[in-house]
Amino acid sequence: MDKKLGLTALTALVLSSMLGAGVFSLPQNMAAVASPAALLIGWAITGVGIILLSCALLLLTRLKPELDGGIFTYAREGFGELVGFCSAWGYWLCAVIANVSYLVIVFSALSFFTDSPGHVVFGDGNTWQSILGASVLLWLVHWLVQRGVQTAASINLVATLGKLVPLGLFIVLAAVAFNYDRFTFDFTGLDLGTPVWQQVKDTMLITLWVFIGVEGAVVVSARAQNKRDVGKATLLAVVAALIVYLLVTLLSLGIVPRAELAEMRNPSMAGLMTRLIGSWGDLIIALGLVVSVCGAYLSWTIMAAEVPMLAAEKGAFPRSLARQNARGAPAASLWLTNLSVQLCLILIWLTGSDYNTLLTIASEMVLVPYFLVGAYLFKVARSLKKPGVMAVAAGASAYGLWLLYASGPLHLLLSVVLYAPGVMLFLFARRDGRGEGKLSGLERVAMGVLVLGSAPALWMLVR
Repeated sequence: MDKKLGLTALTALVLSSMLGAGVFSLPQNMAAVASPAALLIGWAITGVGIILLSCALLLLTRLKPELDGGIFTYAREGFGELVGFCSAWGYWLCAVIANVSYLVIVFSALSFFTDSPGHVVFGDGNTWQSILGASVLLWLVHWLVQRGVQTAASINLVATLGKLVPLGLFIVLAAVAFNYDRFTFDFTGLDLGTPVWQQVKDTMLITLWVFIGVEGAVVVSARAQNKRDVGKATLLAVVAALIVYLLVTLLSLGIVPRAELAEMRNPSMAGLMTRLIGSWGDLIIALGLVVSVCGAYLSWTIMAAEVPMLAAEKGAFPRSLARQNARGAPAASLWLTNLSVQLCLILIWLTGSDYNTLLTIASEMVLVPYFLVGAYLFKVARSLKKPGVMAVAAGASAYGLWLLYASGPLHLLLSVVLYAPGVMLFLFARRDGRGEGKLSGLERVAMGVLVLGSAPALWMLVR
């Protein structure tokens, strides 16, 4: 990324990373766990929370302009070496799983054209044919990024505009076909058998999933033309995405009953579009999804490779990952990231996991990094004594805590299991005193607890 990025490019980067594959599966994902009443409450909480988080990112770019890299550097500056590493590790794992999910969902979409009841080719994106195709796409993008394509912000901008066309068409057609009586039927979800508040909790990881990428401009803030554009780009993209998500989920429940929508295969927007305009619906949404994934995948490849490089420069990841090639691409961390994606694709084939499984894992791993953004701003605000900054910090921190609570004990156990291997990498990176600061006694105890706690956590998950 040798060229500096302006406001338009930064906004496109954030919007593209958020409006990826998730929006095309959002109708089914939400209908499976929540009624219209719960959706309205869930989106209200998420909307306020994400706007507070984006405002926190905006304020930190203004208050701490010297801290490039956002997610990792804020956590490290505020809470020490180990917490900074955990933020970088969790965010990087989230990015890897997000990239895997994009590759899986695009071949799941292509199955609309290749598969029939007696002949499965791509299936849910987890057949050997899908994995082979995903692998080819993975290494094609790797080659392009190595050649500096990530600097061509115009590619990302075109992809962002391209994905908005089918989404806009769907929203217009869904609004015309919207049936209020269908939308309000079983408004509180008696058929689901769970109380509204539990339904709201069940939507949290899904609503968070589609906003992952909100930090995109902050992650690449070192490459921005104007640091003040970073916060503006984040806020503009969040508001635009929130409007799209609200319209897509709520209008969908006015097209088909919730129970029927919950049983649709993903990307569920394709099935809905077929209801609206006939057989051409599948083609329009599948093409839109492919364009969307290409844009989002490019954005996430940039961010996934950037974090290990920044962490390596500070000694939290092995120093070798800080290496860049002649075109300014983070070559070493890009290889680590894409080899990890390739391994995950093989595991998807072996286990038969699908897009929804990946959604849950990726959302869980980003909870701690997002909470630490609000917590660090809270720490900064205490020294500034500015009520407005303190209010944003308290709100963003509260939203982060709510997400950790709403994710539930099972998902928290999963995060313990996934964070534990990172401790080994952290210790390897700091061998011979290569880290930039000494670890405190509390940090050493925390590492031991995390590693020892992973064994019973894994046992409970298996059970």
